[in-house]
This record gives sequence, C-alpha cells and structure tokens, in this order.
Amino acid sequence: MSANLAGLLYLVASVCFVMALRGLSHPTTSRNGNLFGIAGMVIAIVTTLALPGVVSYGLIIAGLLIGGTIGTVIARRINMTALPQLVAAFHSLVGLAAVFVALAAFYKPEAYGIGTLGDIKVASLIEMSLGIAIGAITFTGSVVAFAKLQGLVSGRPLMFPLQHPLNAALGIAVFVLIAWLCLSQSPGLFWLILIVSLALGLLLILPIGGADMPVVISMLNSYSGWAACGIGFTLENNLLIITGSLVGSSGAILSYIMCKGMNRSIFNVVLGGFGTEGGAVVGAAGDDDRQVRTGAAADAAFLMRNSQSVIIVPGYGMAVAQAQHALREMADILKSEGVDVRYAIHPVAGRMPGHMNVLLAEANVPYDEVFEMDEVNRDFRTTDVAFVIGANDITNPAAKTDPTSPIYGMPILEVDQAGTVLFIKRSMASGYAGVQNELFFRDNTMMLFDDAKKMCEQIVKALEQD
Repeated sequence: MSANLAGLLYLVASVCFVMALRGLSHPTTSRNGNLFGIAGMVIAIVTTLALPGVVSYGLIIAGLLIGGTIGTVIARRINMTALPQLVAAFHSLVGLAAVFVALAAFYKPEAYGIGTLGDIKVASLIEMSLGIAIGAITFTGSVVAFAKLQGLVSGRPLMFPLQHPLNAALGIAVFVLIAWLCLSQSPGLFWLILIVSLALGLLLILPIGGADMPVVISMLNSYSGWAACGIGFTLENNLLIITGSLVGSSGAILSYIMCKGMNRSIFNVVLGGFGTEGGAVVGAAGDDDRQVRTGAAADAAFLMRNSQSVIIVPGYGMAVAQAQHALREMADILKSEGVDVRYAIHPVAGRMPGHMNVLLAEANVPYDEVFEMDEVNRDFRTTDVAFVIGANDITNPAAKTDPTSPIYGMPILEVDQAGTVLFIKRSMASGYAGVQNELFFRDNTMMLFDDAKKMCEQIVKALEQD
C-alpha cells in the first residue's frame, strides 16, 4: 500500500473517530457513534496491516484473535453494573501497551527508524520517555481505581504525612530523569523513569475517595489518550497521534465537567483525597437523634398512583442492587395509569460519567424520558413525587444551606422541592462524602428502608394488586 493511500485511509478513520465522539455525546445518537468508532478502528487496523513495514502477520493475527476472544467473552459476561471497573481495567491495558511499545522502541530503535541503541534521536527519546511515564501512571492508577471499584481495597482515601510534597518530588524527578536520559541514553535511567512513574500512579489515586471516582475514571481516560499520543510520535503514526489526542482532550474536558458538577477543583481531585467509603461512621443511624418518617411499598405505590407527575432520581444504590429493570417496570405501570414519569440524572451519579444513563438504557428506558440536572431541576417544585433510588450526596440540601458542609456549593438535584420525596435506602448511613443527608429529616420525605431492587419489586406488586 502506498504512503498516500495509507494517509488517506488514516484520515477517513480519524473522521470516523471524530464522528464517534460526536455521536456518543447524546443517548439518541450513541448507537451510531459506536458504529462510527468500530468502522474507524477496522479501517485503521486493516490499513496498518497493509503497510510494507509489517514483517510478521502470524504474531499479529494471533494477538488479534487472543485479544478479540477475550474482549468478546468479557463483553458477553459483564454486568452493566460492573462497567466502571471494566473501564478502569481497560484503561490500565492502554497504559501498559504504551509502556511496552516505548520499551521496544528504546531497545530496538533501528526498527523504528529513530537511530541505534545508545544513539537515539533526542526528540524520539523525549517522546518515548513521556509515553512510558504517562503510560505507567495510567497503568498503576487504573489498577488502583479498579481495585477500589471492585471492592478489593477500601474506597476510603489513603492519606499520609507529606503526601503532596512526595508526589511533587516524584513528578519533578520524572522530568529530571528524562533530561538526564537525553544526555546519557542509559538504559538504567529509562527503567528508573518507569519505576518512578509506576509509583506515582499508585500515590496519585490511592488518596482519592469514592466521592471523586467519576472524575478519576474520566481523568484516567485522558491519561491513556495522551500515552497513546506520545507513542504515536515515536512510531511516526499520524492516526495514533490524532486518536490519542482526541481521547486525551475529550477525557480532560469530561474531567472538568465532572469537577464543575461537584463544585470541585480538578487540581484538588488529582492531588488530594475527598470523601469516605459508603457507610462511614459519620452520619450513622446512632449518631443522630432526629426522627425520620418511614413507609412501606404499599405507601409508595398509593402516593405515586395518585399523583400526576413523578421524577425518578437514580443513584449508585440502584446500580449495586441492579434495580433498573424493576424500576422501569414500576414506571411503565405508572405511565399506563396516566402518571407523567421522568428520570433526573446528576452528572456525577454513580461511579463513572454516564453510569446511570447506561443502566437505564440497558433496561430500555426511553431516551426522551431521561433528563440532565440542568434540564429538570426547576421542575421539582411542581412535581408531586420525587422517587430517589440509592442516590445520596447529589440530593443533600446541605450543599445549598450549610457553609460548613464538605459538599457545600456542589450543584444538587433539588428533590427537596417536590411535594413528597420517597427515598429508598438500606440504612441511615452517609454517602461517599461522609456527611448525613439532611433530606432524610424533612417533613415531606418518606424513607423506604430496603434493598432497592426488592423495594421496587414490592411496589410493582402493590401497584398490580390495586
């Protein structure tokens, strides 16, 4: 294949990737966005395989078959509720791939046309050093994120003395080592950059608590893109540069949007921990003497059936209980009886950006019934019932009224303005921010203590019996 034809096909693939990002920006176009992404990747792979520099099709095809088989098995078996940890795991593989490519280029530079071992072009050394550093940070950071999301390690922030100075020192050390490597081209320094970067990835993510996990996921997505972009320069592959830049920049923008949705500084998220794991001691049932109004499934069924409008607010508790299908069944019954049912999504609900949208889509909830926070917030004051299922911090009125609260200033779904708030929760434990939800104690709130899926199923039975 000629260089001109390869360049043209790479351009077509790049356009497909841009169209994929455009399509994925809205639920109604997300399916087409996925198709564009698949088409772009197929074009990219076929074009690369047709280049004259390929010398071993056997190993490449074996890798494609092994990787494709593993991906297919995972895709068929994974539950949508486990999607955040799957994304984190895949980010780690992108980082690890960047590390391996950088190592290969360093030890076999003549194969990449960048010089010989001990006499590599300085520009190529900088590119592969940045690639291996960002890739290593992405790898270990993503492994920690996966472990936290999977519950293998505590979601509580791991804080320690001199944490920030240590991270700053390691970050400076990486750049110093890169400069030193450009002068000496010592393999030992290259490995030292890798080791320091692996440690930095661990230390950057360990202090981040569960409340900031959506930002962590999008931030690691950005890192993986920049790692791929850096390696693209080493390989002199324009498509890899473009694709890495698209992923890196879109991930960075998404991280900013997430931080804005939490009223948080992105630098605070990256450099420090926030929040505690679910069920923290703060705000536990025994720590607050105030009374709450409790109810049963029959009470909830009666209130919603006799209302004109219901807004459902899903949260991570819905994901844990896998209650989205029972929730949709409940909503379908209410709609059949003339009740206006909508869904309100907070930008940081769940454990990854768009987590709730994905779960609702899996349950075949119509896209036109799902609204973002800015679209639906003003409607709560004219809504009869707000049905909160497993959400906590994103509905806490303290974010608006208590300047001493850790979540003060965070935009919330104003469910407290609804006529009645039905709140499904297992217990009175606090959310990931570690603060008690003042909504529990409001006069218009009825607590429904149970597993989210079981409660929804009981409400469905109550609706069907009446």
